[in-house]
Amino acid sequence: MSLLLTTASVPDRDKVAYWNDAVSRTLVPMTVVPQGDGPFEGRIETDRLGYLQVSTMEADANRISRTPTLIARSPAGFVAIGVQVSGTATLLQDGRRAEVSEGDLVVYDTTRPYFLDYPQRFSTHVFQLPRRVLGVPEADIRQVTGTTIGTGDGLGSMLVPFLAALATSAHAYSPAVATRLAGNVVDLFSTLVAERTNQVALEADNARAHLVLRVRGHINENLGDPGLSPESIARALRISVRYLHRVFEGEGITVGRLIQYRRLEECGRELARRGGTVPTVSVVAQRWGFVNPAHFSRAFRAVYGMSPREWRGLRAAGVEGRPAPDSSARARVPGADQW
Repeated sequence: MSLLLTTASVPDRDKVAYWNDAVSRTLVPMTVVPQGDGPFEGRIETDRLGYLQVSTMEADANRISRTPTLIARSPAGFVAIGVQVSGTATLLQDGRRAEVSEGDLVVYDTTRPYFLDYPQRFSTHVFQLPRRVLGVPEADIRQVTGTTIGTGDGLGSMLVPFLAALATSAHAYSPAVATRLAGNVVDLFSTLVAERTNQVALEADNARAHLVLRVRGHINENLGDPGLSPESIARALRISVRYLHRVFEGEGITVGRLIQYRRLEECGRELARRGGTVPTVSVVAQRWGFVNPAHFSRAFRAVYGMSPREWRGLRAAGVEGRPAPDSSARARVPGADQW
């Protein structure tokens, strides 16, 4: 059975209070502040599909807020799905801002504060799903709250039209069919969360890979700078040192060791040149950022199996000595994290 609440027959002076109470009783306790001049008009109609509540709200411009105080008074555990029928909306939750246009879907969680701004007259369908029936991890739900999903966004192309059609016909189903439809909504929403979570993870992986390339490029361009370090790289790329190290956790080498490995590689290449004027070992070491000759010699021997002078002598004589360092040598670079 549908429940309809409307301000149509309410005196103008009481419309706002009536609407505030109607929305809070139908959905969850919240504060509604109308925008604009003149009498406020609004209507909200609600049906149930098993454990799923479906409401259609149409009203003049207003702002809705669900504050920590209201949550503490009524900690109803719902995930709400809004389907924008007409007008626009802006949702703020979990530090994200979602701009919602006609035909878009937006998700918010009633257990955490949120703000909804409807700048002009609007109509929207609101589906409230009990959190207990979702079986979706909290962290995954947070991936979709405060985001807009349109009909061109993967599963949104199926879910948005389905929900819009369901909202207009919710009153027509028998209890058995209604319960089954509620299960379908939960299944589709859970799939949507999984899709969005995987998408966020993929975007994060792509961003991490791009940052790794930037770090490696910065290292290659600044190997001769003795001050090159994880701290200087983080400053140059405007990230934290902690985040820089976390990004490199999957690279099999720390940032400090990568710097030293690349320096040794360039030193080994230069010392192996034949003909012409051959620079001294200390000049080569300094050119590639080493300031301590003794430390350079120890690090070089650990990777190449011989001193820099021995390496240069063998190469100058045309003797093929130990090959240039490969990835297996990285772990043998001593003390790199201090550079």
